[in-house]
Amino acid sequence: MTSIDSTPFGALADGTVIEKWTLTNTSGASVSILTWGATIQSVVVPDRDGVLGNVTLGFADLAGYTDPANPYFGSTIGRYGNRIANGTFTLDGQEHKLTRNEGQTTLHGGVHGFDKRVWAAEATADGVRLNYVSPDGEEGFPGTVVTAVTFTFDDGNRLRIDYRATTDQATVLSLTNHAYWNLAGEGSGTINEHLLRIDAGHYTPVDATLIPTGELAPVDGTPFDFRTVHAIGERLRDDDPQLGFGLGYDHNYVLSGPEAAVVEDPRTGRRLTIETTEPGLQFYSGNFLDGKLRGTSGRQYRQGDAFALETQHFPDSPNQPDFPSTVLRPGETYTSSTVHTFSIAAS
Repeated sequence: MTSIDSTPFGALADGTVIEKWTLTNTSGASVSILTWGATIQSVVVPDRDGVLGNVTLGFADLAGYTDPANPYFGSTIGRYGNRIANGTFTLDGQEHKLTRNEGQTTLHGGVHGFDKRVWAAEATADGVRLNYVSPDGEEGFPGTVVTAVTFTFDDGNRLRIDYRATTDQATVLSLTNHAYWNLAGEGSGTINEHLLRIDAGHYTPVDATLIPTGELAPVDGTPFDFRTVHAIGERLRDDDPQLGFGLGYDHNYVLSGPEAAVVEDPRTGRRLTIETTEPGLQFYSGNFLDGKLRGTSGRQYRQGDAFALETQHFPDSPNQPDFPSTVLRPGETYTSSTVHTFSIAAS
């Protein structure tokens, strides 16, 4: 049985108390979730020797999460995960202008997305459900959207995230979680030696502003081909403009099946398997971590010290008619599920 505990995690300037909900299984592995941004604050799982360690980047106190420099560590992302070009989209003949927070682009829901909202939490039989009502017009998005995100953690060290949402007006919606992973332990250094496999034969190339061009390009013969296992650092090529000339990955993959990715850390033996109902997976190799942030352990986070594998619909889908639709209408229910399974790789 998973034990469920709630403790205060600080308070906002207006006095609102932020809670930390910790789910602990019978082996002592645990996941902690904050009501600020429905955020995964820690994931503590064993290595091959049974030693428990936190494998996700985050902060020890609330100030780190409310700091504008926080790069979405562990946050629930909405209303729209990833980028919308020019901060606009047209739905049913009406243009909607969104807040822009990355030049002319709307990234991860705008200036004050779901990651910067207080969610209401309630315990479930084996986890915690967080609820948020996004009012009509929030960040420019139409419709009042009622959202629930449920986190569960079991004795198989499976962290499951289930999303559910409804709307009273036609809108666009794509939810995800922006956990940053380092299976050797947060703050332990580069993830370049992590071994990665992604079940995708195509990806969506991007322009200079990281907006998809609309093409579904084959990965064959490119550094984006992770259909067989490769070390993350091995695939970087300085002469490839899609990789920012060596900066790293920040690209959406077109998934071939429900098992999206498998990652292993040779040092500790930890393995992460990701399964999802979503059609896409954003692989981000921590390109913009700049050494200015200190995490839970007190260590600095530098470029390439973590990776993110965000299960999602494709970036800029509201402006890309050939991409899978992200439109949600009244009477429909948005559902999405992703499972992160932590295990030990075979030696």
